[in-house]
Amino acid sequence: MNYENLAKQILKNVGGQENVSNLTHCATRLRFNLKDLSKANTEAIKKTKGVMGVVDKGAQYQIIIGSDVANVYKELLKIGNFQSSSSKNDGEKKGLDKIFDIIAGTFTPILPPLTAAGMLKAVLVLLTTFGLMSKESQTYYILSFMADAIFFLFPVALGYTAAVKFKCNPFMGILMGGIMIHPNWTALVNAKEAVTLFGLPVKLVSYTSSVIPIILVVWVMSYVENFADKISPKPIKFFSKPLITILVMGPLALIALGPIGSVLGEGLADIVTAINNVAPWSIPMIIGGVSPLLVLVGMHYAFFPLSFNDLALKGSENVLGPGMLVSNIAQGGAVLCVSLKTKNRDLKQLAGSAGLTALLGITEPAMYGVTMKLKKPLIAVCSGGALAGLYIGLMGVVRYSSGAPGLASIAIFIGENPMNIVHALIGCAIAFVSAFALTWIIGFEDPANEDDQIEDESLEEVAVDKAPLMNKITIASPLKGNIVPLNEVKDETFASEMMGKGIAINPTEGKVVSPINGTVQMIFKTKHAIGLKSEDGAEILIHIGMDTVQLDGKHFTAHVKDGDKVKVGDTLVEFDMNAIKNEGYELITPVIITNTMEYLEIVPKDIKSVNTGETLITIL
Repeated sequence: MNYENLAKQILKNVGGQENVSNLTHCATRLRFNLKDLSKANTEAIKKTKGVMGVVDKGAQYQIIIGSDVANVYKELLKIGNFQSSSSKNDGEKKGLDKIFDIIAGTFTPILPPLTAAGMLKAVLVLLTTFGLMSKESQTYYILSFMADAIFFLFPVALGYTAAVKFKCNPFMGILMGGIMIHPNWTALVNAKEAVTLFGLPVKLVSYTSSVIPIILVVWVMSYVENFADKISPKPIKFFSKPLITILVMGPLALIALGPIGSVLGEGLADIVTAINNVAPWSIPMIIGGVSPLLVLVGMHYAFFPLSFNDLALKGSENVLGPGMLVSNIAQGGAVLCVSLKTKNRDLKQLAGSAGLTALLGITEPAMYGVTMKLKKPLIAVCSGGALAGLYIGLMGVVRYSSGAPGLASIAIFIGENPMNIVHALIGCAIAFVSAFALTWIIGFEDPANEDDQIEDESLEEVAVDKAPLMNKITIASPLKGNIVPLNEVKDETFASEMMGKGIAINPTEGKVVSPINGTVQMIFKTKHAIGLKSEDGAEILIHIGMDTVQLDGKHFTAHVKDGDKVKVGDTLVEFDMNAIKNEGYELITPVIITNTMEYLEIVPKDIKSVNTGETLITIL
């Protein structure tokens, strides 16, 4: 895939750089905030090769790319100067769109630390359950408070992210969160003695791990800060504006807004508890059945406050996590069935990789690339998710931390109840089998291969066009060294095959030679990575070492430049192995086929060591 061309086409069809007020990306999507949505040519974007789909029903204009999204995002950053934070010029949002945007912007940035904490808690449960660590040990004590840190600091983290979304000073948001969990305030709460502020009674509420109070406080603060900005004279605005803000908001937060937010949070938790008491199966079953549709329109964000609120107050939740887990597994089951059943080569390749990704918890490639297009498999996904959701609902399955629900993060379902993870896994099995079986039974309209639709007289031309799919291509080794499986590379970008399939080499010689006859597409200015394209159309990335981009070209000597023609064995780059190692960098070098999706199979040679020029990879 040519990321530069794809980025240019996307930018052109969203209305150009001047129409973009903000650009970010997640695991699979480019997320644009457009000033004028009408300028976006959605149909043209959908037809662009490399784009899986477009979502324009929410607060953001989202373009589904799949696992290549980071590469396209980098190219977009090279083309334009985009802001990564919220902009005051964002396209006007109204009603639910605005609410969903605020919820997403407030909660999404703190998902990584929450996931890390949840996984660490799960590991501690496993270690203590199997007697590998004592709860009385200092190691357990330290690891435990490491896992609790983000939950303790929830109001501080949310204070920052909420302030970004409400367009006020994020560090004032941090300050407000800090006030609400300050040790002195906590001491007053624990003392349970009457407290007054300016003669007004203050309700003693613990805000540690709370969600709703700080969001309410920061929302009001955005108006107070704006007012303080207007009334402050310019010569003293630097200190008068924050001073007015804290003098107004500090007391207001503790006297009124904090207690109100606490009541709202407890009310939301009580509503969920009441539903669970009456029909504990209902929430997971509904979420399991309609999760793909919620994600499609962005409505899953509406459940974030309920989910995070329950996690904060109860330490577990069943609002979102359990239902989305079985829905994601059902998505994987249906799409893998498509991969087995289809006779279309491109669809088989796409569905195979997208199905595995869905099982791990990332469903966009499966949903937008397969089930939404074929339609009938989506019915199987919803049915399988609902059936499995009914089971885990009846069994009372909960998750103990946040994270993209899937097999990659299944540990977030490990807790004090040892049967919770067992029932979660049984639910996954039900979802997978039922969605797979139903897809097989109801079938789908299998798209024909492009070359099957061409007239007989065009077959010769098609055979040439499709050569990368039909011929065997051999990639020689660019290095001398020891073979390392790609999944053992420490960089997750390579290990997860996000950039494509391939192999890695731990070099024993500081020289990289061309593995193909072809062209140098790009040599990075830091000389640590080279992109090549063979005469057969295979695109190869050779990435010398881990994080060696930070050396900024030091210890590397390039012998080629962009556009040069090369043959197998031509020297591309030389590097000083000892100097790089002394700087603290690993030299393990991934060799990646970046246009993996265009081929049926990438087969690394099963060997332990290799010399330059020997066969390393075979492409079918």
